[in-house]
Amino acid sequence: MSDVSQVRLDTWLWAARFFKTRALAAQAVDGGKVELNGARAKRAKPVQVGDRVRVRRGPFEYHVTVRGLSARRGPPAVAAALYEEDAEHKQVRQRLADQLRIAPSLRYEGKGRPTKRERRDIERLKADVRRQTSDT
Repeated sequence: MSDVSQVRLDTWLWAARFFKTRALAAQAVDGGKVELNGARAKRAKPVQVGDRVRVRRGPFEYHVTVRGLSARRGPPAVAAALYEEDAEHKQVRQRLADQLRIAPSLRYEGKGRPTKRERRDIERLKADVRRQTSDT
């Protein structure tokens, strides 16, 4: 932790490892995904120890209290010391993560091109359909 009295919001979010780059942090702040003390804030808003920050990333929402300030990004252990997450909201977020992990995937389950065997079955079906339509 650094001995600074205040840090820009986007810089603090980046240093606390909520976002991979400061540009992504600034984009989230501009997009209304970050609130400081219950109100929307601009990216240059100064953050001070004791401030409450709410960050929405995808389906997850983080409610944290600022415990330290840093204008530099450090290791994850140092970044985790910059904030304290609300226990109740942490449980809700972990429950949602568990539900998403258990939920069935909604992606395409096709295997791409058919195998030789599947292709022959398709050709056989097409031939049967042609035969039936020509017989009538």
